[in-house]
Amino acid sequence: MKNWVVNNPDGDIIRNIEKKCIVSPLTATVLTARGFRTPEEVFDSINIKELSDPFLIMDMDKAVDIINEYISSRKKICVYGDYDCDGIMSTVIMYSYFMGLDAEAMYYIPQRSEGYGLNRQAIDYIHSQGAELILTVDNGISAIEEAEYIYSLGMKLVITDHHQPGETLPRAEAVVDPHRHDCTSPFKYMCGAGLALKLVAGLEGGNYVIALEQFADLAAVATIADVVSLTGENRYIVNHGISLINRTDRPALIALKKVCNIRKDIDSDSIGYRIAPRINASGRFGNPEQALKLFMCDDYENALIIAQELDELNTKRRQEENLIISDIYRMIDEKPEIIRERVIFICGKGWHHGVVGIVASRIEERYGKPCFIATETEDGEIRGSARAFGDFSVFDALTYTSDTLEKFGGHKSAGGFTIKQGMTEDFRNLLERYALENHKQMPRYTIQADAVITADMINIKNIEDLSVLEPYGEDNEKPCFLVQNVRINEIMPLSEGKHSKLRIEIEKHRLEALAFFMSPESLTVQTGDLCDMIVTLGINEFNGNMSVNIFIQDIRPHGFNQNKYFSAIEIFESFTRGEDLPENYYHGMIPDRKEAVKIYTAIPSGAGISSDKLYLKSFKEINYCKLNVIVEAFRQLGIVTVSFADNVIKKAVTTKKSDFCSAPVIIVLKKKSGK
Repeated sequence: MKNWVVNNPDGDIIRNIEKKCIVSPLTATVLTARGFRTPEEVFDSINIKELSDPFLIMDMDKAVDIINEYISSRKKICVYGDYDCDGIMSTVIMYSYFMGLDAEAMYYIPQRSEGYGLNRQAIDYIHSQGAELILTVDNGISAIEEAEYIYSLGMKLVITDHHQPGETLPRAEAVVDPHRHDCTSPFKYMCGAGLALKLVAGLEGGNYVIALEQFADLAAVATIADVVSLTGENRYIVNHGISLINRTDRPALIALKKVCNIRKDIDSDSIGYRIAPRINASGRFGNPEQALKLFMCDDYENALIIAQELDELNTKRRQEENLIISDIYRMIDEKPEIIRERVIFICGKGWHHGVVGIVASRIEERYGKPCFIATETEDGEIRGSARAFGDFSVFDALTYTSDTLEKFGGHKSAGGFTIKQGMTEDFRNLLERYALENHKQMPRYTIQADAVITADMINIKNIEDLSVLEPYGEDNEKPCFLVQNVRINEIMPLSEGKHSKLRIEIEKHRLEALAFFMSPESLTVQTGDLCDMIVTLGINEFNGNMSVNIFIQDIRPHGFNQNKYFSAIEIFESFTRGEDLPENYYHGMIPDRKEAVKIYTAIPSGAGISSDKLYLKSFKEINYCKLNVIVEAFRQLGIVTVSFADNVIKKAVTTKKSDFCSAPVIIVLKKKSGK
């Protein structure tokens, strides 16, 4: 289960925004919940009319001057990109622009096997091709040694990047990165393609007309795919770009829409969940040049062939992802302490590095902890990706562990790293030490609701009006709402039990709700229960008729005490890690025999049950920490089996009698408590 945070927006502000901005009460509620206090603030944020002067970014003028010099003198420029969607789109933007000027230009996108960013082998190749200036897009800010090597060969370097810089900047003619400490540009959160768009505008003397007409669609795709903040100038780029995409004649986008089976207008969701993964698949499982050639293609039939190849690669990506997840679940079942640490770190062998970042995201969400996933290649190199949330910073954690790393990079919520030979366990230990020193209480994986809403607010008019808040993405998520006192009238499986459909009743209003990737068995509620749920809202159109769609994001019994629940988990896991607790905690964790029997009796034979269901349905009088102690004791004694991967507890087939107090967890607790 996730931690819920529910905003309580001020009613007077809601009414003022509703009236002055001419929006629905529901939209005004969301705006107020997200910190807007006046109509003027709403207009300034929602209605971004233009992009700021590109020359406000530090070194943009220097970058423009050196690039223009090389264009006019017919010296070859190499655009050096990256193998993800942002890096590919950035490369397409700059290379296409240079081709339009008939400049001497080439491009280079490293294979994933080469690793992120500049590398010597690539630099040697670029030098052999006669390039005299390397222009990085979406990388370069951490390439200290590689930059020196470029200059040792007689070439020059211009860096454009949006990742966090270290204490020292690489040697370059210009370092264009809004995150530079000395950069005072007004907007900091562009992706690599957004900066490429600004560089094109800079090369046009600061005029955005050509940049937006030719490349806003590509920058929009990259901005959504790279999960950068969808506020401010990024909002302008995405809005403008989506408008272009929905009337596009670009063969690549038409072909991608076809293979993605998108039959209506594109929005941020269809880019993020359908188009971008297929572009990324080229860098994960194929050659990133496939996607680049798709976007350089001016013939639809050829574009469709490449798009279909990317679609096949994306299918392979999903299959590989599921195989790795299965491996990880097996490892967790064999060694459950993996998920009881403050930070989950898992290293496998032979996993495809192209998908470990996606896997890290899935494991992070599944277990609600920062997650670092690495894979060891055939030649012994250990590379990984990390994901985090809340105030836990991946970049800071990697900086803390840097003595064990060959290289690393990233930002607060995501990053990549390569571990030095023989230092995997040192890296693991330093990660835990960083977490303990900087996060005595680890952040909880949280789902945030904009407000509590009532049944009469769930209507087509209100939901349609929410569209003024689009495009949705990072820092401008799709609105979520808490609905309370919902009665479950019926639960039905969908897609062979993969999803659930619920018939519900809210204040005598009978509605239906969909719970994707929640089987009826996994739900912590049952027919007849009163529950609370956090939902998103949509509209379903079928045969000209419109109806409300309710999508369940999380669901729990009404009146559930989440602070008690999460505190109990944190105490139990601290105990399993050997961290010191107050002595009275140990006393409260020791179960008596009657409680143990009650728990054992409640575990059904055959199918099993999750510890959450045990707690939520039958044993609210037993502290969740104590329940976990009982289950752990049963597991140690062989009385039950526990799948920690999917949190299912089953009775074991055994005739052996065991003394409950002989379980190691009980012995340690009694010793700690002085009993």
